[in-house]
Amino acid sequence: MMETEKHPLEPFLPEAARLLMLGSFPPKKEKWSMDFFYPNFINDMWRIFGIVFFHDRFHFVAGDGKHFDKDRIVSFCRETGIALFDTATEVVRHKDNASDKFLEIVSPTDIKGLLERIPECRTIVTTGEKATDTLCGIFGCRKPKTGESVRFSTPEGREMTFYRMPSSSRAYPMSVDRKAEIYEAMFTASGIL
Repeated sequence: MMETEKHPLEPFLPEAARLLMLGSFPPKKEKWSMDFFYPNFINDMWRIFGIVFFHDRFHFVAGDGKHFDKDRIVSFCRETGIALFDTATEVVRHKDNASDKFLEIVSPTDIKGLLERIPECRTIVTTGEKATDTLCGIFGCRKPKTGESVRFSTPEGREMTFYRMPSSSRAYPMSVDRKAEIYEAMFTASGIL
């Protein structure tokens, strides 16, 4: 029997969040540069955020240049109304890495429950293939193309816009600047930027 891994973080759900970003599952702890979402220093999510919101890919990099500044990221996401979590709360990692290809979801996240806690949220963003497939399975919605969106209604009737974004992993074959352009268009359309 394969050993399962439980999600090490609590959902980050600022009260006035208008957008929920969902990845698949964090990398192993030894890869972390901070105790928050997208913690691996070679993952470009916080560089993408820096480019989009501050025209500076190093905006969220700490002074030592070796890890991200968690406090700055947390306060920015809280002020901007961005919630963060992942689409799985328990997984089996079939290879010793963070690749979605080798993740088996044992327990998907109760995303409907997350949305109940952030009633102003009208936008969901997935940041990878497995997260996208999991969300589509939960809500029975159509899968958007990368960089595009679809609309769907929750069972309670809340109208949602669902964006599928390129992965911020460097394994995803696209430059960080091009990814930032796609994220900027999404943040603009969703009223965050």
